Amino acid sequence: MRDKVAANQQPWVGSWNLMLAARRANLGATPSPREIVIRGGEGENFWVMITDMMRAYHLALRWKISGDEAYAKDAVRFLNAWSSTLKQLAGNSNRYLASGLYGNQWANAAELMRTYSGWAKDDVARFQNMLLTVFYPECHAFLTNHNGTEIRKVTHYWANWDLANVCSMYAIGVFCDRPDIVAEASSYYRHGRGCGSHGNNVYAIHPGYLGQWQESHRDQGHSTLGIALAGMLCEMAWNQGEDLYGLWNNRLLAGAEYVAKTNVLVGPPPTYTAYPMPFIPYSGVHGSSTSVSGGENSRPCWELILNHYVGRLGMSAPWTLEMVKKQRPERVDGGDSPGLGSLFYLRDPVPPAKPSGLSAVLNDGKVLMSWWGSADATQYAVQRSRSASGPFTNIAQVSDPRTYTDAPGPGTWYYRVSAITGLGERVGADTLRVAVPGELWLHLPLNGTADDLSGNGRHAVLMEGATWGVGRNGTSCVQFDGRRAHVRLPDGVVEALGDFTVAMWVYCDNTGLSSRFFDFGSNDVSYMGLTPRESAVPSLMRFMSTRNQFWMPSPLAAPTPPNGRWIHVALTLAGTMGRLYVDGAQVASSPEIWMAPYQFGHTTHNWLGRSQYRGDPFFKGRMQDFRIYSGALTPAAIADLAR
Repeated sequence: MRDKVAANQQPWVGSWNLMLAARRANLGATPSPREIVIRGGEGENFWVMITDMMRAYHLALRWKISGDEAYAKDAVRFLNAWSSTLKQLAGNSNRYLASGLYGNQWANAAELMRTYSGWAKDDVARFQNMLLTVFYPECHAFLTNHNGTEIRKVTHYWANWDLANVCSMYAIGVFCDRPDIVAEASSYYRHGRGCGSHGNNVYAIHPGYLGQWQESHRDQGHSTLGIALAGMLCEMAWNQGEDLYGLWNNRLLAGAEYVAKTNVLVGPPPTYTAYPMPFIPYSGVHGSSTSVSGGENSRPCWELILNHYVGRLGMSAPWTLEMVKKQRPERVDGGDSPGLGSLFYLRDPVPPAKPSGLSAVLNDGKVLMSWWGSADATQYAVQRSRSASGPFTNIAQVSDPRTYTDAPGPGTWYYRVSAITGLGERVGADTLRVAVPGELWLHLPLNGTADDLSGNGRHAVLMEGATWGVGRNGTSCVQFDGRRAHVRLPDGVVEALGDFTVAMWVYCDNTGLSSRFFDFGSNDVSYMGLTPRESAVPSLMRFMSTRNQFWMPSPLAAPTPPNGRWIHVALTLAGTMGRLYVDGAQVASSPEIWMAPYQFGHTTHNWLGRSQYRGDPFFKGRMQDFRIYSGALTPAAIADLAR
């Protein structure tokens, strides 16, 4: 930053000038510390802290960039005034926004001053103590209890509440030299149940890796705040040697591209128009939505995203780039995040990368592909072969979105993507195999062995009292005692599937409410499962699928199977069309099954006979010949399995 400003280079100096124009970096202001800061409810005064926090941050930056010690002394004056005064964050639930949004920026301002010899060690320690005793406990309390909703409905709070507190916790851990706190923040972002974890803040992935943001149906102000907060978290982690940006195939970039495209409006106001956005219906605590919210938001949060994925990694991010073009140089944000990304984050770019992150799944019987592009690509060549080693034939040229749907004949096919650039063709990093119209993915006979006979090595394990019992036609089967017995399938067992089929023989002894034939997920927020007897309508067997703890009542339901005899049960999904079969005959269908298996990612709780919910009963009965196929089997094929 110092070098670019000294050289008067744009857009760095433009962002620098916007910081100076905000007048938070001027000398001579007087700190206004409070013993109690209130956000939410009577007596709110949090804006006083925002002003002084921004002064400390901007003064620290001005010292670092200009080298003028007067700004360091003033920054320390604000840091010391607050650390010697602040004792408590108060208010209603909004105090958790204060602990997150402001704890993060206080810690980052202090980190800038860490190398200033004029900040006394005792004063540094007192500031660390303020962060550890005033801010961190509130962050920890929120992320572990969510203001009392942790068990009831953890998804009550939107993504930015989680993200603010994870950011604060991570920043506090860094400045206070507490790797345990850093690890706590990282673990929540990786594995947390709330809406802000990396798996939940992007609700669904659309073709071309447009990631529907969890708050996109709410409004664009909060959606862009989520991008700003997630970006700050990932940038702090990157500086600590931890890559959170790349989780789940660059999931943050997918969310950023979706939010950016939503906010790129075409034409002059008031006649501008928005791009039509794909949207999977969302139902939660705050109601249901079937479309993205409208309007344009100018929050300065895009340079950070662009610099990492395009500048550091050489990928393409066309919609993020469009937002940067609209905003560069980035201004100061209003207190929820620092802004100033053109100054903070922009770096000289690396050479463009190969296309990467290719996915290829069956979708309504066709091969649906998406990939990440190259920074300099003008088009992409989609290529197909009968062999992984080629030769490959071009079957399409694609620009944006980076997706293509192929309809090859039956057989095993291999796909790759090449970038077309001004310097020639750049072959992609991935080659993927797809069998059309599908193939056996997993086969557990469960007749004395839990080994996978498909040849794919997806072996299962009998758990907590599951035993072998008497099966069909004198064979053996797995016996579930209804107490703790279940079968565990491998992690990520269905993560590469779009269209799919699940089929099994079951014998129900007692179909407890909300017990499960199968349940694939990682927690009680994100899962897909089949219950033989749902709690809401006990007379129905129902397929349930959710990415936010609320499974919308699915039309894919059929009468509860009888107790006391063997029946064959099968489920198929082709595109969004789901079908249920009992004893080889279709008993239900629905065209509104929105979440295919790949939307759930690398699931870690994949069970037969057990629910993601601790309070749900375990299945009591027997099971045999459990199968998963890629692709939706035909009714005739299902009937053959039921014989």
